[in-house]
Amino acid sequence: MSTGAAVSPALTNSLSDVNQLKTRLKATWMTGDYDVFSRYLEPDAHLFFRRIGVEPGQKLLDVGCGTGQLALIAARAGAEVTGCDIATNSIERARVRASQEQLNATFDEGDAEELPYADAQFDIVTSLVGAMFAPRPGLVASELIRVCKPGGKIAMANWTPQGFVGQMFKIIARYIAPNGMPSPVLWGDQATVHERFREGVLDLRCTYRHYQFEYPFPPDVVVDFFREHYGPMSRAFGALDAEGQAQLKADLVALWSANNRGVGNATLVDSEYLEVIAIRGDRDPDLPFIHSIPMKDKKTNRRAELLADRIEEGAARLADFAGRLTDAEWSTPTTEGGKQGRPAGVIVHHVASMYPIETSVAQAAASGKTITDVTWEVVAAINAKHAADSARVGRDETIQLLLKNSREAADAVRTLSDEELDRASPFSLSFGAPMTAQFVLEDHAVRHSWHHLARLRKELGHHTVNPSSQLR
Repeated sequence: MSTGAAVSPALTNSLSDVNQLKTRLKATWMTGDYDVFSRYLEPDAHLFFRRIGVEPGQKLLDVGCGTGQLALIAARAGAEVTGCDIATNSIERARVRASQEQLNATFDEGDAEELPYADAQFDIVTSLVGAMFAPRPGLVASELIRVCKPGGKIAMANWTPQGFVGQMFKIIARYIAPNGMPSPVLWGDQATVHERFREGVLDLRCTYRHYQFEYPFPPDVVVDFFREHYGPMSRAFGALDAEGQAQLKADLVALWSANNRGVGNATLVDSEYLEVIAIRGDRDPDLPFIHSIPMKDKKTNRRAELLADRIEEGAARLADFAGRLTDAEWSTPTTEGGKQGRPAGVIVHHVASMYPIETSVAQAAASGKTITDVTWEVVAAINAKHAADSARVGRDETIQLLLKNSREAADAVRTLSDEELDRASPFSLSFGAPMTAQFVLEDHAVRHSWHHLARLRKELGHHTVNPSSQLR
């Protein structure tokens, strides 16, 4: 994130001006404690990483890596990881974390506009809301392409102008002078990204997604947390007098409060970002991109892939929540129909066990088969049997089952054509009304995880471990 979010006069080409700006940017990113700040962003970093499709042994470069939130995830998954960042203290912290876990990861101080690596060195080049803040985006795009192998993948996540973070930037920009660089959130504009990757990229796919900010404290404390630990926010407050600081905080608290979906004193806010997946290769820059990346040995289409992504995202969020529950919370009975119901752990296991059934029903609808054997009575019986059989389910095995079954369900969905997704069949669970395969998937395989996650959050509260207590 940057305090220079507003569109401002073009950066001059003077080497002296550029160096001065970069000196200020480096000082900004070294202010605060990004390690503490970034720990709350790791759950959605996992989701981003899973969608990239990194294979063990591949060489991955993470540009603007911070203290390693994405790079360390990749290293744990078996990638040969290199991370670079302009902030010296972040690089030092990333090295310590990698050493403590004995991970295959190297971290270098480096500039996204002049990466210290050879041409075509990496299979995958990533940047999770990092490279977007370098002052000369044209050079950044060229460098990301240069160090990527032909046929390799470039993956970015960039905040959008209209999203929550983009709105936060607009508020900050009202209080401080522009720094002379182009708006970082232009990396969240599809047309701009297409132009920046016009040459050297064979294929380009852009998808709007949402990143969750989740904190176990209310919006006013979130703003204080950003001010203390997040360099750009610290510098913004530091540039103001007491009255300006008070007004900036009030405006930011109002923004966080207006967008908060949290329960009780917790904060849960969604911020839109643009996911950019590019394939390095030569093409005629005057021809349009294909806008889809073929998946090896799989039949896919864009609509089915996005639907499959939503299935996996819901499961991943539920898995992350479940993994942060205490043993007591895992065994805590919930309230169902005004009475004591299933323990939290049994509900998570229930969601995991239903993916094969939900997928099978959707596949039946996609084939045009009338579905008569799934009624609410049958569902109630399945739930009761599952509760009895799974009264003492273990947490680790449950989370693994949740991720495995959701992944297999998503893989099955990715093989469906648009025609199959649109095919409607009489569905007994909807009283015989014809339901499309896509509706069945969205109303069951997608909604199921989000529904129970919301229930558990409401009953147990936002149980988010304070990352600062786990710093190594």
